[in-house]
Amino acid sequence: MKLAETVTFGGSGLDRAAHLRGDAAALETLLAKSGTGVLPLWRGKPLIAGEDRDRPAWQTADHAIFALADEAPIFLGLDDGEARFARDISNWEPDENLETLNQFLDPSEQRFPGLPETERFSELRAIMTNLNVRDAELIATAKAIGSWHETHGFCARCGAKSRISMAGWQRDCDTCGGHHFPRTDPVVIMLVTHGNSVLMGRSPGWPEGMYSCLAGFVEPGETIEAAVRRETFEESGIEVGEVEYLSSQPWPFPASLMFGCRGHAITTKITIDPDEIEDAIWVTREEMMETFAGNNPKMKPARKGAIAHFLLLNWLQDTLD
Repeated sequence: MKLAETVTFGGSGLDRAAHLRGDAAALETLLAKSGTGVLPLWRGKPLIAGEDRDRPAWQTADHAIFALADEAPIFLGLDDGEARFARDISNWEPDENLETLNQFLDPSEQRFPGLPETERFSELRAIMTNLNVRDAELIATAKAIGSWHETHGFCARCGAKSRISMAGWQRDCDTCGGHHFPRTDPVVIMLVTHGNSVLMGRSPGWPEGMYSCLAGFVEPGETIEAAVRRETFEESGIEVGEVEYLSSQPWPFPASLMFGCRGHAITTKITIDPDEIEDAIWVTREEMMETFAGNNPKMKPARKGAIAHFLLLNWLQDTLD
């Protein structure tokens, strides 16, 4: 797919400078260098700047906000030669109401005392399409690896507390000598078509009217193609024949890599598994065009920025190849 790398969070060509991760002296020099930026993360939410919420709010490494950090900075890479780091400050307790914090799309924003009014911790889903491609990749990387550290603070071999090493790209256990590395969960997301129609589904708890392409985790020992066929059949009862890979997307909610594929359905009768999804329907191209135009009262378009929106839009525009 020629447009594959134009998907949100992909294609910026970030220099991750992995050779620097084990060089403590070089990293200390970079942290102290003018132009270096460190992005605060709070409970998975990046600090975002601008009235339009369109860029990361980079801070200096010695900013007072990082007094709340309990682990070392994570080195993200070099952004046109300038070092970029991220650091978690989830120990901070804001004064704002946090009732919406764990919703599917948290609308709340939190402002740290002393920071400008335009710098706030914001839900990435809400602002991802405002970002340029480089900032989107940097923030997605920071959120994904930050989420891994949040849930992997103890050694999986012996249970002892582990510590950050290799500039955040490894955790080491001083008790048993174990080394642990960030995980990425492979997920297939399927544009399943039959003739002029595409298969759409919705999960329980999604906002009213929200439908998307079917998706599911790739299991151990399984190919991407097999996962597309299995997940589609398990969720909807639809059998898929030919499978084509289209595009991938890092999806840091919390740490998935979405494999966008097209599946050609060889059956059309839908039988959903209510333990998997709430509903599945065939939608014609004409109906989907009306949905994207905002003229379908029963269905909302897939969220802009998500790979489902990207795949569906390219299907409508005949630009999948």
